[in-house]
Amino acid sequence: MHLPDAILFASDATRYVIVGAALLLLSALAMRGDRRRAKRRDIDDVGIMPWRDIAALASMGGLIVLTFGIMGWIRG
Repeated sequence: MHLPDAILFASDATRYVIVGAALLLLSALAMRGDRRRAKRRDIDDVGIMPWRDIAALASMGGLIVLTFGIMGWIRG
């Protein structure tokens, strides 16, 4: 897979920030899915995706990885 030069030569801290931001975006999408499931018309039409759990785990992981990336940026 061909990566752009900006990502290929980025520091580990920058890569952590990118992964953390991606996990937070996944968390936001999962929260949107959970909200849609909560406001469904047919109460018996329950999906199989555990949106609440995906949102919680992705946000926790994203915040942890993002914190490590920012700490790496600060330390240089």
